[in-house]
Amino acid sequence: MKSGHWSRLAAMAAVACLGSGEAVGQSLPPATHYADWPAIKGAYRDDPALDARARRIVAGMTLAQKVGQMTQAEIKSITPDQVRRYYIGSVLNGGGTWPNNDKHASIKDWLALADSYYDASMHTDMAVKIPIIWGTDAVHGDNNVYGATLFPHNVGLGATHDTELVHEIGAATARAVRATGVTWAFAPTLAVAQNVRWGRSYESFSSQPQWVRAYARAYIEGMQGDFGPHNVMATAKHFVGDGATWQGIDQGEARVDKSTMINVHGAGYFGALQAGVLSVMASFNSWNDITDGIDYGKMSGSRALLTDALKRKMGFRGFVVSDWNAIGQLPGCSNASCPQAINAGIDMAMVPDDWKAFITNTMRQVRDGQIPMARINDAVTRIVRAKLRMGLFDGRRPSQRPGAGDAGLLQDRPLARRAVRESLVLLKNNHDVLPLKRGMKLLVVGKSADNLSNQAGGWSLTWQGTDNSNADFPNAQSILGGLRDADGAANVTYSENAQGIDAGNYDAIVAVVGETPSAEMMGDIAPSATLRFGDLYPEDAALLKRVAQSGKPLVVVFVAGRPLFVNPILNLADAFVMAWLPGSEGGGVADVLFAAGHGGKRYNFTGTLPRPWPGTPCPYTAKAGASPWLFEPGYGLRYPTRHDLPALPEHADVKACADASSLPIFHTLAVAPFALYLADAAHGEHPVGADLNRRIAWPGDHPSLRLHTTQVNTQLDAKAVRWLAPGRFLARSPAPVDLTRLAAAHAALQFDMVVGTPAKGPVTLRMECGSGRCSGAGLALGPVFAGYATGTRQSVSIPLACFAERGVNLSQVDVPFEIEADAPFAASFANIRISSTVTANRHDLSCGMLGKSPGNKGDK
Repeated sequence: MKSGHWSRLAAMAAVACLGSGEAVGQSLPPATHYADWPAIKGAYRDDPALDARARRIVAGMTLAQKVGQMTQAEIKSITPDQVRRYYIGSVLNGGGTWPNNDKHASIKDWLALADSYYDASMHTDMAVKIPIIWGTDAVHGDNNVYGATLFPHNVGLGATHDTELVHEIGAATARAVRATGVTWAFAPTLAVAQNVRWGRSYESFSSQPQWVRAYARAYIEGMQGDFGPHNVMATAKHFVGDGATWQGIDQGEARVDKSTMINVHGAGYFGALQAGVLSVMASFNSWNDITDGIDYGKMSGSRALLTDALKRKMGFRGFVVSDWNAIGQLPGCSNASCPQAINAGIDMAMVPDDWKAFITNTMRQVRDGQIPMARINDAVTRIVRAKLRMGLFDGRRPSQRPGAGDAGLLQDRPLARRAVRESLVLLKNNHDVLPLKRGMKLLVVGKSADNLSNQAGGWSLTWQGTDNSNADFPNAQSILGGLRDADGAANVTYSENAQGIDAGNYDAIVAVVGETPSAEMMGDIAPSATLRFGDLYPEDAALLKRVAQSGKPLVVVFVAGRPLFVNPILNLADAFVMAWLPGSEGGGVADVLFAAGHGGKRYNFTGTLPRPWPGTPCPYTAKAGASPWLFEPGYGLRYPTRHDLPALPEHADVKACADASSLPIFHTLAVAPFALYLADAAHGEHPVGADLNRRIAWPGDHPSLRLHTTQVNTQLDAKAVRWLAPGRFLARSPAPVDLTRLAAAHAALQFDMVVGTPAKGPVTLRMECGSGRCSGAGLALGPVFAGYATGTRQSVSIPLACFAERGVNLSQVDVPFEIEADAPFAASFANIRISSTVTANRHDLSCGMLGKSPGNKGDK
């Protein structure tokens, strides 16, 4: 481990938790109190000779060659020959993309494609050939590659408080990635997540900035090392404030003051720059410093942050890459054109599919003077310097480097199992029911006991971690498998739902329950929803109630990416273990539950909470004066416990959290209670599948409409609808929703859209109540949409008052959004919601300009 790290042994300190001296805790590294972005001294000295070489290379390049180097395309969208022709600087494989579109692609397949891209970059007409660099989301091991070891996600590593372990995992991940021929990992995530409603909370090491700073340095020093043949370029992401967004909304707005942004959310970048990180990824979120009255806007367009803070004040000498199509979110930009982002400090644009148009547009913008040539030269110099630093100019193909193609390097199962053991946090152990004793007759229940997808979480083979089975993880062991190994298969009975099982016939019950996989956007919990686990997964809560009736000792193993309100479960359980998202080595759970592993080793719980655990269903709206937290960061028990957790309040009366400012309807998926439908007169309403498939499950598609998943703001966040005949696209709730409080707060129906094919006939927006329309007329949006440029993202905001004027009963709305149109018309819709939030970007349409549309056209 590098000097300057604080390690588990150096940081151990006992803390008192609920009056128990048996809890284990760790001291924090010192906090920072910077008034402005500090200068950070990196691990590597300036190299004038390397800098001069980079400048010479750039000086000999044409504009086309320079812009090509600033372009990153998705492997599904670009061929090796196109890499050669357009001088492409980088490719990436997004989550759920593999060579030959084969989820089970072998290491040889990865390496062959890496060689092809490299060879293409070496056969351009450039005076000095610049090798391509391939980036991948290796966020918990080389998680896109079939058969690779999956380590616990960052939140689990945060619970270990072991920087030496984090350093080793960074190095092991680098070895695995480099063996496939890939040379750049989009890791680690350095968010200091404050609100677990955010679906990416599990990618955050901790809510404590000092810990994130320490883990950042350890991980990057392990991954980048000394830029040797088994190292890859690391990425500090997402700069900055992704863990600060209001209500935990993914890609939302951070509403914190400057001191908080610097000292809390910037902390990870202090450690990253100290470690010499070579790339930083700009975040999707925006920052509105309400205290100082400065709205910095989206990170990808903020020169104050990317250039002034990161590069000039902090001294970052690597390059900044944008996130997936993030430049298209900036005002006046599209996925293929955004001089604002380049001028703000984006050095490389991640433009997965629109890379060719991006090159054309950016070259034109340079010639027209919209982007200074000095900015282009600076960006390309930074990219070339990083490639030189990584040793990529040595003339060797990826397959010629040490370890290339070695499938053994994809795996480090002992390290992953150790990480699982250290990450487990014991929250309850009444009557010391743990450790379990070998030879006990165990009944194992729960959906996550033998489910490697749930165990691995998001970013596992696929983007969301969904659409996988146990067969997709050949070098892995489920928690059930580990229990069978530890106790003997004959002593362990498994029944996922405990149907037809007499739990009273067993010595103890182990219930493995928790969350199902998700990644960005999909895992968000709506602001109005509680954090009660039983609300989110009622089937798990019912199962635990059923098996607890046996009176046998009940051990709950909670597999989840974040703390949730689980007081009712804690009351049912005799022991409760937080396992986070442990990855591919479920046997590590059994090691600690039985306090024994292979070779007679003895294990105890050493993990403690990296973030607070809610003691109420709505901790972020709790009244001042009473702490909403059941356990604070640093809490965790060990053997022997000698402490019983008393019965906890269950707050059964809390049905929703007090937030009347917004009502989400569709955010990548339909938000409960709403569901999306396609409808026409002949076929009625038919639901749209709640998944991310590009086509809906409809034999031969809908007769009147075509629908597929696309992008308006970010990856696969929108539904694109094309009208072939009169029809409707709508969101419906099974029971009426009362919108009167929102209307009183001057809320508006809002959505983002892109017009694909302009309409020639009427386009009508309606709300409905009950079994019939609330009035005979809707709002005519045809003239509004006609003013939108085709292919350009637009934000639409229509006050609820406009619907009330048309006679809508806002207390009984079951369809808050319905678009009725006829062919030809095509448009994509995203982020449909009703919101009373007032922002600088909210521009309501005038009710007067929304003429009445005809009433019932007979398609009901």
